[in-house]
Amino acid sequence: MAGVHSRVFSEMKIVLAYSGGLDTSVLLSWIKETYGNAEMIAFCANIGQEDELKGLEKKAKKTGASKIYIDDLQEEFAQDFIYPMLRAGAIYEGQYFLGTSIARPLIAKRMVEIARAEKADAIAHGATGKGNDQVRFELTAAALAPDLEIIAPWRDARYRKDFPGRQEMIDYCAAKGIPIQASAKKPYSMDRNLLHISYEAGILEDPWYDSFDLKNRDYFTTLSVMPEDAPDKPEFVTLDYVKGDCVAVNGKKLNPLQVMRTLNKIGGKHGVGRVDMVENRFVGMKSRGVYETPGGSILHYAHRQMESLTMDREVMHQRDALVPKYAELVYNGFWYAPERLALQAYVEESQKNVTGTVRVKLYKGGMYVAGRKSQFSMYNPHIATMEADPTKAYNQDDATGFIRLNGLRLRVNSTVNGAKNLQS
Repeated sequence: MAGVHSRVFSEMKIVLAYSGGLDTSVLLSWIKETYGNAEMIAFCANIGQEDELKGLEKKAKKTGASKIYIDDLQEEFAQDFIYPMLRAGAIYEGQYFLGTSIARPLIAKRMVEIARAEKADAIAHGATGKGNDQVRFELTAAALAPDLEIIAPWRDARYRKDFPGRQEMIDYCAAKGIPIQASAKKPYSMDRNLLHISYEAGILEDPWYDSFDLKNRDYFTTLSVMPEDAPDKPEFVTLDYVKGDCVAVNGKKLNPLQVMRTLNKIGGKHGVGRVDMVENRFVGMKSRGVYETPGGSILHYAHRQMESLTMDREVMHQRDALVPKYAELVYNGFWYAPERLALQAYVEESQKNVTGTVRVKLYKGGMYVAGRKSQFSMYNPHIATMEADPTKAYNQDDATGFIRLNGLRLRVNSTVNGAKNLQS
């Protein structure tokens, strides 16, 4: 917030990430008041969370906004953010499909665009000082609009003093006449978009708590059912790929947004893509989260199956070596960093021939490959066969020299250091 306090507050124009809930309603009013009756522009991004948007404009203006943008970003989210990440095969710490992480740079990008159009001085967000989102929002702003000031009330001692708890927020809204529908706090927090829904905090802060227990049917089943509640009969789904992108499901051509919606529904019915993990936040602490990513998990699994048939070994292994770094960059908020863009260039090159069809069986939370085919297949059954090779492409006698050369350094090392010493 460097420079904010020295500014004449009455001249400020601020773009706020706004949902209309209790937290952002308080934020809008508090920032406006604290920063000298600043002009507040609210922004709500529709990225597939399916929140009720009806009446949001009226509510924002009643709370103190001069204007509100309600933008449907779902197509852009699917095509320009989810799909490039899926082409990279990125999963954070081997489990997390990066659903929240990949949404933040899009939201922040749009906030910057609005700030430019409105000639605003700052953007504001309600991310806490303990989480990753504050970093993701602000690193995006740093990359796209370094001159814009950032207002993060949760890192402001005045805000934390005014609102040590939820009840103080409710009382504040009542005193200010801010329309809210306050209810008892859920035993966890949620964040939903087109790719996933996440749950954290509250009852999940105990890592021994079993989120898969059937008693939690009403808690963690927004996008998918518990595996025990999935159909007793498996379902087969085919996915057609072109250069690493799924372009059709069950033979029907679809755009990225339609693919996500279709597979979320199919995958959710069979309970796939459910993850419960303890992850390492960028800010330093460990955090426990529960995630539902039905469509994304199917796409990730099928994409890998398509690659196994069509990608060169060394290209695949090199890409795989880069995936943890790519995933870490997305998780930490470096979507617009030059190193992520450089890695993406390698990913795009690797996907040139990732074209074909994958058939996947879904059953009781599991995914199983049921077939794969491609015009660019590098699998040659005549070479791989255990029978005689009619193509004469592979001479088994050649393996003798291959093994001998690869074993040369091992034999030399054993001679120098002694075989017995190597075993200790």
